[in-house]
Amino acid sequence: MEDDAPVIYGLEFQARALTPQTAETDAIRFLVGTQSLKYDNQIHIIDFDDENNIISKNVLLHQVGEIWHISASPADRGVLATCYNNTSDSKVLTCAAVWRMPKELEPGSHESPDDSSSTAHTLELLCHLDNTAHGSMACVAWEPTGDGKKVISLADNHILLWDLQESSSQAVLASSASLEGKGQLKFTSGRWSPHHNCTQVATANDTAVRGWDTRSMSQIYCIENAHGQLVRDLDFNPNKQYYLASCGDDCKVKFWDTRNVTEPVKTLEEHSHWVWSVRYNHSHDQLVLTGSSDSRVILSNMVSISSEPFGHLVDDDDLSDQEERRPEEKSQEPPQDSVIATYEEHEDSVYAVDWSSADPWLFASLSYDGRLVINRVPRALKYHILL
Repeated sequence: MEDDAPVIYGLEFQARALTPQTAETDAIRFLVGTQSLKYDNQIHIIDFDDENNIISKNVLLHQVGEIWHISASPADRGVLATCYNNTSDSKVLTCAAVWRMPKELEPGSHESPDDSSSTAHTLELLCHLDNTAHGSMACVAWEPTGDGKKVISLADNHILLWDLQESSSQAVLASSASLEGKGQLKFTSGRWSPHHNCTQVATANDTAVRGWDTRSMSQIYCIENAHGQLVRDLDFNPNKQYYLASCGDDCKVKFWDTRNVTEPVKTLEEHSHWVWSVRYNHSHDQLVLTGSSDSRVILSNMVSISSEPFGHLVDDDDLSDQEERRPEEKSQEPPQDSVIATYEEHEDSVYAVDWSSADPWLFASLSYDGRLVINRVPRALKYHILL
């Protein structure tokens, strides 16, 4: 029985890193990385059984340091990348590495993990993304529709394109570029566009958002003052090329058409503190999730700038006779953008929100106190979009 009630899971560790298991399209699975200074850090594999509303978890040990960012391979369900703090010679450097989880923890595996909830499993290190020459890693982004062999990493003011070779046991730096100029030249986040044959990446540094062509590693656009303060996160509309969302410390979420970056296409001002995370729904891109230090998660309906601005486009074949007789009820007024719901299950800063890669109506949010909340798009809206 499907229910709109949230399901809450407590990690017992501080945490800020969350990703769906991108290559997994059948089972609902999220990965969460912890940020503990005192204990060994962990990656929690969270499996959600939506029929029974039950969460089950497996724990992977991540002993190298606290996790600042986690991302999953789009092609291999067992592979992931983390950015983590490494302290050597009393100097802290954020490093990045690619890992493989044990075979028995891959979804759909028939090897049963021995009472998995109580035992911690080890991650196999595949390779380091060597950043000794480039500084601290902010994030790792996988080529969205690729074979899991290309990743971009952002390190201080460098954007680095890597080829993962020899079954990902070796990362070869294919090309790179650097931010030049005045001001704060440290990247905060980046996303790889699923459009244009995956040749474009967007990055955020300070108040600016930039686009890069991965073939030449040259800058293709720059939104100088995208936000009044630091830009925290970016996401591309998966179904509408050129459309990009950004959010930041000015409490705003902005939507851009990268062909004309003088003004945002839309601005949302619903949060009352820094906005850390913004995510488009993969199937229904009018649904946009945001998470903020105001400890709220907001689900917005940005239908006017979606790939279906007149609501769901229905084929004539889909209509029954009864529906065909009432054409005047389907007005051609475009629906209005609105906040669908505000979720208040968190009591601490929400650092990450993300949609499930298996169920388009389901999403997770993570706050710093280690609380993971799984929610669904309200049923009434789901049927409104589908019907």
